[in-house]
Amino acid sequence: MKRGLIAATMVAGMLVGVAACGSGDGADGFKGKKLTVWVMSGSNPAQWTEQVSAQFKKKTGATVEFKVQQWNGIQQKLSTALSEDTPPDVVEIGNTQTAAYAKAGALADLGDLKKEIGADWNDAFNKAALVDGKQYALPWFAGNRVVMYNKKIWAQAGLKGTPRTRSELFKAFDTIKKKTDAEPLYLPGQNWYFLDGLTIGTGADLVKKQGGKWVSNLGDPKVAKAMDIYKTYQSFSTAPKNKDEATPQQSEVFAKGKTGAVIAMGYEAAEAVKANPDIKKDIGFFTIPGETAGKPEGVFLGGSNFAVAGMGKNQELAKEFLKIALSKENDARMVRESGWTPKSPDLATAAKENPAAAAAAPAAEKSGGTTPLIPQWAAVENVPNPIKNYMTAVLNGKSPADAAKAVESEINARLAKE
Repeated sequence: MKRGLIAATMVAGMLVGVAACGSGDGADGFKGKKLTVWVMSGSNPAQWTEQVSAQFKKKTGATVEFKVQQWNGIQQKLSTALSEDTPPDVVEIGNTQTAAYAKAGALADLGDLKKEIGADWNDAFNKAALVDGKQYALPWFAGNRVVMYNKKIWAQAGLKGTPRTRSELFKAFDTIKKKTDAEPLYLPGQNWYFLDGLTIGTGADLVKKQGGKWVSNLGDPKVAKAMDIYKTYQSFSTAPKNKDEATPQQSEVFAKGKTGAVIAMGYEAAEAVKANPDIKKDIGFFTIPGETAGKPEGVFLGGSNFAVAGMGKNQELAKEFLKIALSKENDARMVRESGWTPKSPDLATAAKENPAAAAAAPAAEKSGGTTPLIPQWAAVENVPNPIKNYMTAVLNGKSPADAAKAVESEINARLAKE
């Protein structure tokens, strides 16, 4: 998923008394009110949004206004908004950045609400919403990347079935290159969430504790191994080495029908179909294969949490919204409509109805993980992202060790910020 970065500073005044800033209204006092919810571009699918809005109005008499935000610069924008007297009532926050906002005192405690509506949520989903054992957000959705491929191009190359190992996948890419005029894979050089998944697969961490402080672990040979795997993937692509998957949107590239595969999130299929409806019949998915058939490639389990603004004046109404938005019915719709990974056992049936979700499930279960869930991590992702610079440097010929040395001082400086 495309994550921006939090600003280096937060307003200290948020730290006191934010949990007490509720509306004080009971269920009968919400009629005619409006709740403002910030969501990121591409996060809220149409049917889910329509259903949640209707159910919210029916239950509370209030209306909800979804304000769609762009990823570029969102963390700085959100930091400012949450410090104001009239912040958005509910906000979508990337699961790897939630800790930073919570530590700054910007979010309300939702522990009681979690007990009421999320007792059976998977711990892997919920841990990114916890800070020092307290529930400062609720998991909305999460998922991992799969191979989204063009079945027509693979058939033209004479390929049958789908690869079960990484070597088989590379062989398939090579066959497409030799037997068709299509690009085997579209993979820009800075899809760092895919690299993070590969790193998870090698058993490496991107940071480590040293002398009581968090510092970069980018120089670890295991990270270098992950980058070497990425380099092999990227060798089958003509995509720019200094761009990410959103520049341009890779789903739009895939929609043109000239690309054999992309490493994609499930929702990107809908984006491709929107750009070119004729591509729908040609889209297929499979789990990213690992070194052996028994274990999929490591994947970054990325997604978003919903949080309530600590300075918000409509906290009780915001909680009513979350009860509806995160109900079993609406969580199942998110899985079916966008291909997200189920966060509770009773959503497994919904996942089977979405090919992308079904393809994502094996890796999420066996090889899924996240970036470090520490408040300091958010600053590492700030623009310009030093990990992206590391990736481009390696793809352009620099050794992983030298590329790591070139950016580690910047990573360490960011990790040192409180």
